[in-house]
Amino acid sequence: MENEDLKQVFRNLHLRITKDVNPGNAIDVLFSKKIISEADYYDLRQVRGSSSRCRDFLAFLYRSSHPRAFIELRLALLDDYPQIVDEIDHQRTPLNVQQQQQPRQEQPADGQSLLSGYF
Repeated sequence: MENEDLKQVFRNLHLRITKDVNPGNAIDVLFSKKIISEADYYDLRQVRGSSSRCRDFLAFLYRSSHPRAFIELRLALLDDYPQIVDEIDHQRTPLNVQQQQQPRQEQPADGQSLLSGYF
């Protein structure tokens, strides 16, 4: 779930990240961790301009099914962009609190859903 939470935070911060981040180092890190294939690495390296490359990189990661893509991206940004990682962490905290506060749907002892009477 942590990766999905981070994915949502990266979407929320998409505009800022594409404007402020040069993704070269992060692309290299995710390639070395086998989150990005050789073909994808090559394609991303061919994109001209930092903002365009960052946009394409994030678009690739949004479609990725790798279970650690955004966890590793956050870690890759830590050294070069600590202020952005701080903002990611700040936005992530309310998501975690919100999820913990959501009540769980209870089921009666007979296992039938509480909503079954409405259908």
